[in-house]
Amino acid sequence: MRMLSGSEASEMIERVAARGQQVGPAENQAQRIVNEVRQNGDSALRRFAEQWDGLRPQDPLRVSNQELASARRALPAPLRKSITQSADNIRRFCEMQKPRSWTRTRLGITVGQIVTPLESVGCYIPGGRYPLLSTVLMTVIPAQIAGVKEIRVVSPNPSQEVLGVAAMLGIREFYRIGGAQAIAALAYGTESIPRVQKIVGPGNAYVTAAKRLVAFDCAIDFLAGPTEAVILSDRGKPEFIASDLIAQAEHDVDALVLFITTSRKLAQAVVRILESLPQGNTTAQASLEKGAVFLASSKAQARDWANRVASEHITVDEEYAPCIQNAGSIFVGDYSAQAAGDYASGPNHVLPTAGQARFRGGLSVLDFVKIISVQKLSRRGLRSIAPAIECLATAEGLQGHADSIRVRRADA
Repeated sequence: MRMLSGSEASEMIERVAARGQQVGPAENQAQRIVNEVRQNGDSALRRFAEQWDGLRPQDPLRVSNQELASARRALPAPLRKSITQSADNIRRFCEMQKPRSWTRTRLGITVGQIVTPLESVGCYIPGGRYPLLSTVLMTVIPAQIAGVKEIRVVSPNPSQEVLGVAAMLGIREFYRIGGAQAIAALAYGTESIPRVQKIVGPGNAYVTAAKRLVAFDCAIDFLAGPTEAVILSDRGKPEFIASDLIAQAEHDVDALVLFITTSRKLAQAVVRILESLPQGNTTAQASLEKGAVFLASSKAQARDWANRVASEHITVDEEYAPCIQNAGSIFVGDYSAQAAGDYASGPNHVLPTAGQARFRGGLSVLDFVKIISVQKLSRRGLRSIAPAIECLATAEGLQGHADSIRVRRADA
């Protein structure tokens, strides 16, 4: 990793802050796939799944309950125990996140909100090099705590471990599909797969492009890109800092990994550790080569840089924590490894990337509910605000609005 300071560091921070979600050439192909699945349903879906997802001609799109149960039984006991511990922590966190219905009455006006779950959601679990068991936990459990009745999970060529986790969570609809074709199936429905109200979960560029394309017909969480990790520290342990950067770098060659500090000594120590990374983890090495260590001239500059980057994950010294306004998830102190949030501490690991942390946080129970306002006015309550309503309606030229109030005032 390069060490940057002064104007060179500031210029790179500006470039990083200006990044956006890039899907590039994937968008045209995703558009074609989405259109075909929308028009031709299962026939197109199966053709794409056999071409790209490892689906065999004899395989059903839907994983049977028997196969799910078998995968659950095959999980080694230590893994089942770890899944249970992680799931328990995620559930507790989600229960605390869950919004509540309420009403309040004052002067004859009762207002409140009703919290109601979505009816159906689709959870996308990436395939690829690693079986992401944790993503099953992070997408399914918030939906369950929210009260969603119909949860459909999709994943290309799912591993037995992924199926086993889904079975442990009680999932009964699991489909062997991925990519843009899976997003299209969830958004529009096919003969085999009913459409859902919302799609959540990370994926590759084709998944991201497809989510963008269907977003006006089916709600989505957000567009998730390559992993991002920032560490902001002046006194952390260099081996801990380096290990977090390496851990997130191994996700993707395009992962964003940055270290910001005011301590030249700490910066040099971290660089030395990263330069001695053993050969073999080519993904992490490729990502780290694109990363950088930023030497800030002051704590204020370091804080500003971190907030401008608006990263998916950020680890900070405790003194910096109150100053972080833009981040998907904040990890405070030496022992708050970012991998803890990836698996078992409780908060969600499906987090905004590409600067989206400027305006939203990570996946939560709130993504799976609707908050509907409710109001009830008595005669007294309506009389108390009728003049204001009539005045505003008249100012807007909406006479019918004003009249709908006057007719009730006459009755009162």
